[in-house]
Amino acid sequence: MRRGEPAGEVRGRSRTSCSSLRVKAGSQGLYRDTVLLPRTEFPMKLTGQKLLERELKIQQDCGFAHLYSWQRERKAKKEFCLHDGPPYANGDPHVGHALNKILKDIRNRFEMLRGRQVHYIPGWDCHGLPIELKALGELGTSGLSPLQIRRKAREFAEGAIARQKAAFQRWGVMADWDQCYYTYDGAYEAAQLKVFQEMHSKGLIYQDYKPVFWSPSSKTALAEAELEYNPEHVSRAIYATFPLISLPPEMESEGLESISVLVWTTQPWTIPANQAVCYMPNAQYSVVKRADNSQLLLLATERTASVAALLGTELESVGTFKGPQLEGGICKHPTIPGKEVPLLPANHVTMAKGTGLVHTAPAHGMDDYSVASQFKLSVECMVDEDGKFTEAAGPELQNLSVMSEGTDKVISLLKECGALIKEEQCVHSYPYDWRTKQPVVIRPSMQWFINTASLQDKAKVSLSKVRVLPDSAKGSLLTMLDRRTYWCISRQRSWGVPIPVFYHRDTGKALINKVEHNLLATIWHSFDGI
Repeated sequence: MRRGEPAGEVRGRSRTSCSSLRVKAGSQGLYRDTVLLPRTEFPMKLTGQKLLERELKIQQDCGFAHLYSWQRERKAKKEFCLHDGPPYANGDPHVGHALNKILKDIRNRFEMLRGRQVHYIPGWDCHGLPIELKALGELGTSGLSPLQIRRKAREFAEGAIARQKAAFQRWGVMADWDQCYYTYDGAYEAAQLKVFQEMHSKGLIYQDYKPVFWSPSSKTALAEAELEYNPEHVSRAIYATFPLISLPPEMESEGLESISVLVWTTQPWTIPANQAVCYMPNAQYSVVKRADNSQLLLLATERTASVAALLGTELESVGTFKGPQLEGGICKHPTIPGKEVPLLPANHVTMAKGTGLVHTAPAHGMDDYSVASQFKLSVECMVDEDGKFTEAAGPELQNLSVMSEGTDKVISLLKECGALIKEEQCVHSYPYDWRTKQPVVIRPSMQWFINTASLQDKAKVSLSKVRVLPDSAKGSLLTMLDRRTYWCISRQRSWGVPIPVFYHRDTGKALINKVEHNLLATIWHSFDGI
């Protein structure tokens, strides 16, 4: 109905369908008055700057910016609190930020419509390696003090926060934008220092020399959460022999001689650090003779057929032994003259791949380190912070990168001494630094750890009270709690919350006490974290 037209005339007019109209050329708009469509004062199309101006005017006229404070002031029986997992302050806003914030905003508005008071304080994670690397990219990497790096990193983080915050507000996200939290605030960091002191006093934080994930590209230790696993990583896997120079008693009684233990590894560069060969206690092992050269090899009975197919020769069994019967065996290290390594039982040995006998380098594996702790083996490290062999590895390996030319050289040494049986390309999942996208290694270093094993029971009780969606995710969390017995919290970088510890100048011993911690926290607060 058009404005001012009598209702009776409209009711009496015959209806005309759009499909029955025939518009002649040059008669545009001829039948416009015969089609009853709604009319509006709003323009049908806006482009460019006009579109932006219209959106901003709608936000202003509707008071979107005041919606959060309004709903906080109204009376409500219940409160809904959404804890914001903070974005990282290392760049411009992108579609991932939009997805995160808008989904949270939808939930908050839904709860507000249910009559609840919404409590939502946004924040930013302001520390970490990516911000430090960008700061170093602007300043250069030579001759900089930690304070210079920290100041530049903070400046970069502040700029990223300003851009992200403006975008989130522009998207109309309902939040307390006047009370945001930033992890670089002095008060925030001082609170963390006090938590460190409290946990240390309860024995939940300790310093130790043990294997950790190490990023040569970042030159720092990494927690497991900072790893990405590349399923397409290609390693040079090898089968190598460790000659038995002292047979286990049960094997010696069978009159067998010149036997070599056959191991498989995807990390040949760790062979120089070998301290033992581990077997599965409840498995059966066989001494087999190669049909092509009569060499005697010791491997798991279950893996014999697979290894025979790989070597392209028949393997004739000349004796079988249970796992415990291997106890007491001593092997000759293939690349280090005069070094002897024992055969030891270990529960982490599996029959999924390889030979059922595991080359064990405590400096470069978590399970290997557990064996070393149990049997008092050496955890000598031959790899430096750059991922290169040290002088301890010998002149032939020193300064070679373990992931490239170092691996080449170790394989070459194994060939020279006749210990290399087979080499193959192995595509498998391998940990990478989540920021630099480069492979990491496992190497021991003196770090600070949280004793998560002692927190498992309390964590599980707390988790039992939490509703997790989907239900299957709770099982993953429980598995993670069982698997992670410690968490490395120290990093070898400048931009982050410091470990609040002094060290004795001569002995290097950590000096920690409550008075000292409280003083440090007060100073840190007053200097606003820098």
